[in-house]
Amino acid sequence: MTKEEAVEELMYQSGAHENVQSKRWENGFLGQLRPFRGELREENYHLVMQALKRLAPEMEKDFVDKRIISSIMAITHLGRMWAIHPEGMLQSNKLITKEQTEQIDDWLTDISYAAFCLLDGAGAEEAFWNYDNK
Repeated sequence: MTKEEAVEELMYQSGAHENVQSKRWENGFLGQLRPFRGELREENYHLVMQALKRLAPEMEKDFVDKRIISSIMAITHLGRMWAIHPEGMLQSNKLITKEQTEQIDDWLTDISYAAFCLLDGAGAEEAFWNYDNK
């Protein structure tokens, strides 16, 4: 995966890519939540983490591409607001199970921790330790 392909993947996963007609957009990490069709696609979690691994050197620089940061923030913030928060659309409408809530919370924790570690300079080994040891 090239750097640009990794950025594009994050943009599809976050719903930020301009090609809204693409199945990648519709079925991406956030796309799977709105509208929620009753299932979480684990492949989205892995695609996000693989993109972050590829972008690790970019995220450790002093200046990081805004598309990367924006996509990560959208996935983690909106994912939590829509699926985890008690007043979010999936919780308040009782559309997501307790097990699904725990699963997406685990994925979002891994994604946000990896991004934090890379931006903070802790390195890829620390950033992806939990992901690599599951």
